[in-house]
Amino acid sequence: RCRISVLHGIVCYQFQQKDFVGLSFPSISSVGPNGAIIHYKPLPETNRTLSLNEIYLLDSGAQYIDGTTDVTRTMHFGSPSAYEKETFTYVLKGHIAVSAAIFPNGTKGHLLDSFARQALWESGLDYLHGTGHGVGCFLNVHEGPCGISYKTFADEPLEAGMIVSDEPGYYEDGLFGIRIENVVLVVPAKPKYNYRNKGSLTFEPLTLVPIQAKMVNTDLLTQKERDWVNEYHRQCRETIGAELDRQGRKEALDWLIRETQPIA
Repeated sequence: RCRISVLHGIVCYQFQQKDFVGLSFPSISSVGPNGAIIHYKPLPETNRTLSLNEIYLLDSGAQYIDGTTDVTRTMHFGSPSAYEKETFTYVLKGHIAVSAAIFPNGTKGHLLDSFARQALWESGLDYLHGTGHGVGCFLNVHEGPCGISYKTFADEPLEAGMIVSDEPGYYEDGLFGIRIENVVLVVPAKPKYNYRNKGSLTFEPLTLVPIQAKMVNTDLLTQKERDWVNEYHRQCRETIGAELDRQGRKEALDWLIRETQPIA
């Protein structure tokens, strides 16, 4: 199936959901080398058929009366190469580092940007976009006053209740693009100590979509990172699984259960 057909299929499913209003931005649906174009837009002249031999990147978002979504997943429908799995895993490690971070009240987002890049930097790799942006609630999908970026724009201190994206990536020109994006909520954290009664914050994932396990080189993950993936997938399975069951979507539920099995 070509990428434009995939987009049409996604919108058809979205229209069936309660409170769906429309897209929050034009979807990015890219196969192989087009994935290396960060803001690629599928056109008839550049349309490319999904295959078993190339990475597929989908960045999609929607507006619902009760919220705004923005999610990116990177998938392979065949057998990813060792290098593709390696770079995907570096991106995943960065995504986890931000999502699991605990930081003092008053911290600005740019101080967390390097968390997302550390695993890539250690291998001499990087990406040329910010790690996260503020997200409105049935408002703008890109919204201030906060963000997570090496640039200091939209850089008010993070506060409980703010919503931002967590979306590190890696792009190999002419070959593929990788990005893992969740929308996360800033929430209070309770570490062991409370220095000068300042208080701490962390993130809670609002996006619950499986991360494709076949793209992960689990040997590169720490036990803490494996535990994070398994706990995240448990939340996906329980929360989204209950909704799919309620809607009678057995095929989707079976897929969800397969894709959220614990990783070793």
